[in-house]
Amino acid sequence: MTSTGAVQLLVDCRVARGGFELNASFAAAGGWTALFGASGAGKTTLLRCIAGLEPECRGRIRFGDSVWLDSSSGQGLPARRRGLGFVFQEPSLFPHLDVAANLDFGWRRTPRRRRRVSREEVVEWLGLGPLLPRRPRDLSGGEGKRVALGRALLASPRLLLLDEPLAGLDDASRRSIMGMLEQLQSRLGLTALLVTHTVGEVARLADRVVWLDRGSVRCVGAVEDVLSSSDLLGAHGEGAAAVLAGTVAAHDEAFALSELRTAAGNVWVGRVRRPLGARVRVMVAARDVSLALREPRDSSILNVFAGTVVSIEPAGGAQAIVRLRCGDGASTTLVARITEKSRVRLGLSPGARVFAGVKSVSLMDE
Repeated sequence: MTSTGAVQLLVDCRVARGGFELNASFAAAGGWTALFGASGAGKTTLLRCIAGLEPECRGRIRFGDSVWLDSSSGQGLPARRRGLGFVFQEPSLFPHLDVAANLDFGWRRTPRRRRRVSREEVVEWLGLGPLLPRRPRDLSGGEGKRVALGRALLASPRLLLLDEPLAGLDDASRRSIMGMLEQLQSRLGLTALLVTHTVGEVARLADRVVWLDRGSVRCVGAVEDVLSSSDLLGAHGEGAAAVLAGTVAAHDEAFALSELRTAAGNVWVGRVRRPLGARVRVMVAARDVSLALREPRDSSILNVFAGTVVSIEPAGGAQAIVRLRCGDGASTTLVARITEKSRVRLGLSPGARVFAGVKSVSLMDE
């Protein structure tokens, strides 16, 4: 497979339908961009605008040198000519065709000069070999999602759109497909947009986040910045989290653990199936972080980070979200969810020096 490079997607569009209005502007180039927000925020509508499937869309959408939409001049490129792949919430496979024929649909419709991936590569990568003779009705939910993803990739898209690709799957299928999606950028080098309302999926897959709230873009930025922002913590306190990026430093086979090197310090997590030196990210949920004024001794907690309190936000229910700066250069953010009583007892305020403890089990790789 070959890389297409980072082609920039520019979106400035709006939709007004009934009592709902969408007004969204953002840019994306290469890697994964998550369209994140609660149900009804406008994520799927925005994805359909980009795909050319939303007839009420107005504004301007540009991908590289190609103008896909410019309603001011009456320009509108049909969906079939936008060179994108779309994986819907439901697989939407052709029921009268077997898996092999479904895969061939995208492959045969793509001119030979534009093909960047072979049928054999996709079948091997997604583990579709045993499924080729089956009909869609004989597939599980996870199998159907894998076939739909394979069909989209065989169209050699320049832009890949995925609408809640992990919704409705059991844990095993979700882990399997998430692992495949993680490798997508390194294999194809394309730009991908992922619709999700799950913080864990954003933390695991996204490079950038477009946070939508009731039809408007609330925030756009790197995943580390958006997930730890005060605004998001206030709106999603229960799911508050931070993301640590690092590399695999060591494996402890005896205890089924791996050590990761991050800017916040070294972190022990459940054994990850990655070689030494591999780049990884882990999500640290705020509810799994405890705070202390002195470095814990003789504790079962393996991960302890020295940090400085940046801010304290009320989280409802007599609880608080504490944002910390940790590690070299004080550049890494952690968040902790604690009771208001604990905050008062520790005397916490911005500028206070603390130690943050994180259980290894809370960082298990998915």
